[in-house]
Amino acid sequence: MNKRHLTATLALGAAATLALAGCSGNAGDGDAEAGGNGNGSGASCDTITLGFLPSWTDGLSTAYLLENQLGALGIDVEMQTLTEAGPLYTGLAQGDVDIYPSAWPELTHAQYMDEYGDSIEDLGAYYDDAKLTIAVPSYVDITSIEELAGNADRFGGRIVGIEPGAGLTAQTQDSMMPEYGLDGEYELVTSSTAAMLTELENAIDGQEDIVVTSWRPFWANEAYDLKDLEDPKGAMGEPEALHFLGTDGFSERCAEAAELIAGIQLDDAEYGSLEDMVVNEYAEGREAEAVAAWLEANPEAFDTIVTD
Repeated sequence: MNKRHLTATLALGAAATLALAGCSGNAGDGDAEAGGNGNGSGASCDTITLGFLPSWTDGLSTAYLLENQLGALGIDVEMQTLTEAGPLYTGLAQGDVDIYPSAWPELTHAQYMDEYGDSIEDLGAYYDDAKLTIAVPSYVDITSIEELAGNADRFGGRIVGIEPGAGLTAQTQDSMMPEYGLDGEYELVTSSTAAMLTELENAIDGQEDIVVTSWRPFWANEAYDLKDLEDPKGAMGEPEALHFLGTDGFSERCAEAAELIAGIQLDDAEYGSLEDMVVNEYAEGREAEAVAAWLEANPEAFDTIVTD
């Protein structure tokens, strides 16, 4: 196991504490001098703000990919980190951020789309086989969520989760646990993705039983040799696509950027290598360098790729 994976993720998670009130001060004013933020008819596209959660490394990877590609168009990109999906959707709907670079709007974040969807523009899907999972280390001798019932003592009566506001948390708490009769036997423990990974690593170091909430694509599945538990009742939901979302009117205001973004579609190998380079092969602080290396190695990864 590459311990640098966890170190980088923990550092990013600790750094991602900015509230939306700290977003760009000219957000939402509609002034042509305000840069990329704001939904007013006079807003320009000189600056685009990307809002993402660093501990959710699909968004981390694609945020830095967009930073590179939008920068190649001559656009100034501002990176806004948050720790929960809810404030990010709020900021997107209000124009405080321009793009959420890896959203799960079809199922995992459906409640946010129900609330804010009228003020959000779908800029296209870049990956079409994302899924929520319940996972254990490969050495744990169960293969299905059904087998968790009656085995709570083995796992300390705990399913170790991530952020309380995550769609994965809601799906686990509201759908999976009651569907399999686990809500009276297990507690879903939430805190952060980084804290979940710490508990996971400690358990693996001691070869102890642990069950966690996870998802695919996610670098930790391979790094920690996790095994997805079978879900015969489909309680974790069907596979869904990962989308780029923009604030309402984004494609009209930033047509060139929107065209570039709409052309980004990655398969398993392309996305996997991007995330691996950003999260694993390069240390924290070298994400831009990682993306540049990935683009050099994948010069035809998508149709609208911009090269210097």
